[in-house]
Amino acid sequence: MDVSPLADPAALHPALWRARPGGGAAAGDTTPSGFAALDAELPGGGWPHRALTELLLAGPGLGEWRLLAPALARQAAAGRCLMLVDPPAELSAPALAELGLPPAQCIVVRPRQAARPAARSAVRRHQGTPVEVCWAMEQALRSGQLGALLAWPGAAARPEVLRRLQLAAQAHAGPAFLLREPAAAERPSPAPLRLLLSCSGPDELSLRLLKRRGPLREQPLRLALPPVLSARARQRADQPWPAPARQPQPA
Repeated sequence: MDVSPLADPAALHPALWRARPGGGAAAGDTTPSGFAALDAELPGGGWPHRALTELLLAGPGLGEWRLLAPALARQAAAGRCLMLVDPPAELSAPALAELGLPPAQCIVVRPRQAARPAARSAVRRHQGTPVEVCWAMEQALRSGQLGALLAWPGAAARPEVLRRLQLAAQAHAGPAFLLREPAAAERPSPAPLRLLLSCSGPDELSLRLLKRRGPLREQPLRLALPPVLSARARQRADQPWPAPARQPQPA
């Protein structure tokens, strides 16, 4: 019997991967992050396809959009849509366009019972993203029509939900990001890639690789993000605050 070696283990099952010195998948199974230092640390040289990536951060506005914008813009430039699930704030169409994300290609999915901002924050705080929205995420990942997924699942990121999403992501030829709270680092997750994000300075982001295929990096990686302030505004921000004026003492 003639048994020929399998050229691509993923042909058997997308969860299989070939061991490499870098510990990752082939470059065709990733989307470059747009940051050379980060790509050098990510298995396969970019954000993985067919798998979940978890980004853990204390709150919105740390620079996560600027971190992900190059990869998301690459998917959009290929004519593929972006699915944004229950973002923590209202999205600005001009801001999305400035990041290279055409608003017409961005599909925003929100829970029906969270129509108003106040109600949405209450739902996220107490319940997280409802189950039906998680079901929609699963179907979108399996559809083959999605470019990238960016979701804020909140408390709905229960183990059984994460397992179903990871299985669905194996059929998705693009990146899929879940943005979660830092406390999630203490709980196991089926996501093959997990990073902890924190601010390390003006327009600088610190990334700690908590989990990846291959050896872990002990020291955090610092990335310089595209600035959001003008050069003059950054100079003013770097200047020390003036000392408060002393109040006259009563005679």
